[in-house]
Amino acid sequence: MYSKQAPDTDLFRALFEAAPDAMIVVDRRGVIVLNNAHAERLFGYEAGALAGAQVETLLPAALRQAHIAHRAHYASHPRERSMGAGYELTGVRADGQSFPVEIGLSPVVASEGTLYAASIRDISETQRARQAQERARFDAVMAQMSRRLLEATHHEQAIDEIPGLVATTLAIPATAILLSDPHHVRLQVSAPMGLPPAVLESLSGDPTLQAMARSATADVDKLPPVQGAIIESLRRICPSLSADFQDAALVSLPDRYGPMGLLLALAHQKGYFDRDRLNFLQSVANVLAASIQRGRSEEQLAHSRRLDALGQLTGGIAHDFNNLLTVISGNLQLLESDIPDDPATRNTLASASRAVERGAALTRKLLTFSRRQHLLPRAVRTVQLLADLSEMLGRTLGERIAVIAECSNEVPAVYADEGELEAALINLALNARDAMPRGGRLAITARSYNVAHIDEDARIAPGPYVVFTISDNGEGIPPEILEHVLEPFFTTKEAGKGSGLGLSMVYGFVKQSGGHFNIESQVGYGTRVELFLPAAASTATEETAPSPSRRDRGTVLVVEDEPEVRRVAVAFLRTLGYIPSEAADAVTALEHLAEHPDIDLLFTDIVLGGDMTGFELAAKAHERRPHLPVLFTSGYEYASMDIDTRAFGAFELLRKPYRREQLGAAMRRVLDGDSGA
Repeated sequence: MYSKQAPDTDLFRALFEAAPDAMIVVDRRGVIVLNNAHAERLFGYEAGALAGAQVETLLPAALRQAHIAHRAHYASHPRERSMGAGYELTGVRADGQSFPVEIGLSPVVASEGTLYAASIRDISETQRARQAQERARFDAVMAQMSRRLLEATHHEQAIDEIPGLVATTLAIPATAILLSDPHHVRLQVSAPMGLPPAVLESLSGDPTLQAMARSATADVDKLPPVQGAIIESLRRICPSLSADFQDAALVSLPDRYGPMGLLLALAHQKGYFDRDRLNFLQSVANVLAASIQRGRSEEQLAHSRRLDALGQLTGGIAHDFNNLLTVISGNLQLLESDIPDDPATRNTLASASRAVERGAALTRKLLTFSRRQHLLPRAVRTVQLLADLSEMLGRTLGERIAVIAECSNEVPAVYADEGELEAALINLALNARDAMPRGGRLAITARSYNVAHIDEDARIAPGPYVVFTISDNGEGIPPEILEHVLEPFFTTKEAGKGSGLGLSMVYGFVKQSGGHFNIESQVGYGTRVELFLPAAASTATEETAPSPSRRDRGTVLVVEDEPEVRRVAVAFLRTLGYIPSEAADAVTALEHLAEHPDIDLLFTDIVLGGDMTGFELAAKAHERRPHLPVLFTSGYEYASMDIDTRAFGAFELLRKPYRREQLGAAMRRVLDGDSGA
C-alpha cells in the first residue's frame, strides 16, 4: 500500500502489482478499496470488478457471517499476521468454485484512516501435497498396526496398543474401543485412552451409543452425524469434561451379521475429523475387527481340539473301565446265585452292585461327552415331549421356579434318541434351578429352523432343524468360567454335589446327533442354551414290535479278548441254558465257525485285540453263513478309530457292563430275528 504523500506513486503501484500473491486492501466496512491484477485472476473477475465489492463475496456463503464478526474483532485489535501462520480459509471464485487459501494480514495507516491489507495465496497444490503426505503416513501406521496384530501371540495384548497408536497418529486426546455383548446390556470398553474410568463406565451403558453400535455402518460415506450425540452424552455424564471435546468420530467394527462394536475418537477442535481421518479410523476398525474374529476363531479351534482330545482320552478309559465293571458285576451276579439266603450277605452284594451301576452310569456320561455312545434316534414329537417335560419339571423343580414351555404345533418332530434328549433337557433345567437359588423363571421353547447352506461357525449341514432353547434369569456365568463349562469334570459346585459332566454330556449328545450346541451367559442376567437337532423326515408313529418268542437253547460262540470278561459271559450263558464255546480273537473264531457248523449265534466284542474288529469278524462270518445271527457287545465300540458302525447296518448291541437278564433278553431278540443283524 502506498500513501498519497509517497514520493514515487508509480513505483509503489508497480511493486503492488508485482507481488507474487493476490493483494486486497479493505476498509473497516469490509469494502475492497484496492486490489492487484493477480487477485482478479485468482478469483476469476474481470479487471476492475472487485473494487467496491464486499470482501465476504470472496468467501463461501456459510462462512460469511462468521467472517464479518471476525473482521470486526480484528479491526478493534489490529496486528500483523504473517503468511504461513496457520490461518487458512476457503475462497470462492466468481463461478462458484471453492478452493483453499492461506492469508497474511497487516493494518496499514493511510490518510483516510486505517486500512487492512490481505495477501492471499492459493494452496490447492500445497494442500494436496500435504494430504498425500498425511495419507502416506496413515498407510505406514496401518501397515505397522497390521503387522503387530498378525505377529502378536495374544491378540488382546496387541489390540490394547491400538488406541494409543491412533491417538498419536491423529494427535487427538481420547480414543476407546467399545465392543458389543450378545445381550446388548452394555458395551464393553477395551483399551481406553484419555477418558476417566467413571466416564467410560457411564458411556458403555449409554443408550445412544448402544443404538449407534447396532446400526453402525462400515461405509464412511454413509456414517450418520454423531458429533452432537456423543458430545451431548459426555455433557450429561461429565459436564466439566465435555467442554474439552468439540468433535467426535464413531466408526464401526464390521462383522458378518452386524457390527461387533465401535471405535470412538474425540478431538479438541470442531470439524477435526475430515474424510481422510475418518477413512483412517475405519481402516483401523476393519483391521481390529479382523484381528478379533481371528482370535475368536483360534479360541474356538483350540477349545474344539481340547474337547476332541479329552473325548479320545475318556473313550479309551471307558473301554478298559467297562471291562473291569463287567468282570465285577458278573462275578457279583454269579455269587448271588450261589450264596445262602443270608440277608446281610445279600445286602452287601446289592450295595456292591449299586456301586457298579453308578460306575457304569459315569462311564456312559463320559462316552456321551466323547460323542461315542451309540444312539438310537427316531422321530420324537416335539410338542408332546415338551408338554410331558414341563409337567414333570413343574412338580420337581419347586414352587419358586416358574416353568414355561412353548412349542407350536407346526414345529416338526425331532430326530434324536428320546431318552438322551430328555436327559439333556432335564440336565439343563437342573443347572438353571441351581443358578436361581431364590427362585426365578425357566423357559423351554422349541422352534423350527432351516439351514440353507453350510454354517461354518456352527459346522452343521444344510437342512431342517428343531432348536430347543433353555433360558433362565439366574445368576449367570462369568466369562472366565463360561469358556470351561463344556470340559468334563469341570464344576463350580461343592465337592460331592456335581460330577462336572452335565454340560459336557449334553454337548456330546448334540454333536453326535448331528446338531449344534450354543451357550451364552451374562452375570446377573441369566443363561441361554440352544440345542440345534435335526428335524425328522417323518412323524409317523412307530409300530410296536410283537413280543418275541423264547429260544433259550442253542450253541453260542463267545469272542472276547479279555479272559475274565469272557469267563463271565460264558458263565452267564450256561446259567441261561445255552451251550457256550469261546475264542480269544477273530482268527480263532473263524476257524471255530468253520469246524462247528452247528453254532447258532455269534456273540462278539467289537474291539478285539488282533487286526480284526468284531464288525469285520461278523462280515467274514456272513460270507460263509449269511444268516448267522450276531450279537455285539462293547464297553466302547469306537476304541478303534476306523470303525464305522453305519457301514454294518442295523445290529443288536449289548453295552458293557451288562446284567445276566439283559444278556438273555438280547439273545432272544437276535435269535428271533428282531434286531436285523
